[in-house]
Amino acid sequence: MLACCSLRSALLGVVALLVPAALTAQRADPNTAAYPDSLCPSCAEWNAPQRPFRIHGNTYYVGTRGLAALLITSPEGHVLIDGGLPNTAPMILESVTALGFVVRDIRLILNSHAHYDHAGGLRALQLASGARVMLSDASAAVVERGKAGRDDPQHAIAFDFPAVPGVGRVAHGDSLRVGPLTLTAYLTAGHAPGGTTWSWDSCEAGRCLRLVYADSQTPVSADGFRFTGSRAAAAFERGFALLEGLRCDVLITPHPGASAFWERIEAGAEKLIDADACRRYAAAGRRRLAQRLEAEAARP
Repeated sequence: MLACCSLRSALLGVVALLVPAALTAQRADPNTAAYPDSLCPSCAEWNAPQRPFRIHGNTYYVGTRGLAALLITSPEGHVLIDGGLPNTAPMILESVTALGFVVRDIRLILNSHAHYDHAGGLRALQLASGARVMLSDASAAVVERGKAGRDDPQHAIAFDFPAVPGVGRVAHGDSLRVGPLTLTAYLTAGHAPGGTTWSWDSCEAGRCLRLVYADSQTPVSADGFRFTGSRAAAAFERGFALLEGLRCDVLITPHPGASAFWERIEAGAEKLIDADACRRYAAAGRRRLAQRLEAEAARP
C-alpha cells in the first residue's frame, strides 16, 4: 500500500512539472517568436523600445527605435505601414493602443519591402487587426511564402518569417483609400524585389504636408551577389530618379537612422520638414551603388 501511494505521489509530481511547461508551449505564438541573438545580433538593437508619438497631423510613429512603423489615422479607419520583426508586432500593437486608437480599426496594412525585419510582424498584425494586407506583386509573393526569393540580393542571408495568406496586390502608381486617406505606391525596388515607397498628405492646424515613406536604397547583399548588370542595379536607378522627382516635405525611412530621422525629430518640427530630403536620400543611394559597382569592377 505504501509503495502504491509513493508511486502515485511521484507520478503526480511529474505531472505537476510537465503541465506548466505544456501550457507555456501552447501559449507561445510562432508569429511573434524572436530570432536568436546568435543568428541576428542586430535584432535587439533594432527592437529597442520607442515611445509612440505624432509626426504630423494624423501620422504617428508606432515602431521601435531601429525599425519604423507608421499609423495614419482617420475616423473611418486607419492604415499601418510596416511590421518590423516578428517580435516587434506586439510592441507596435501596444503603441497603437497607447495613442488611444483601436487596433481593430486598422483597415489596411502596407509594407516597404519583404525582408524579415520589416515584414516579419505582418502576420501577427494581420491577425490582431483583421486588416487587409496590400503589397506589390513581388513583395506579395515573398510575404505569402515567408521566404525571400532567389532574385533577392540578400536571399542567402535573409531569415524566413511568418507567412501571410491572402495578400492583395498593388501596382506602381496605384492609390489606396481608406475613408478620406489616400496613399500612393511607387516601386523603388533595388534593395529588394518589390520594394515600395509610399506617399500621402497629413494636415495639422491648416498646414498640409506631403509625407514620403521611402524604401531602403542600400546595395546590401549576400556574399557572391554582383549588382553589376543586375536587375537590382537597374531598379535602383529607376528608384533614385523617382525619389528625386517626388514632392517630399517629410522623409521617413524603414530604418530611421538611414535618413537621420531621430536627429531631425530632436531638432524640432521645422527641421523635420525638408523639401530636399528625398533628393539627398536618392543621391546618397546613388553614391553607395556607384561605390559598390566600382568595388565589383576591381575584383571581376
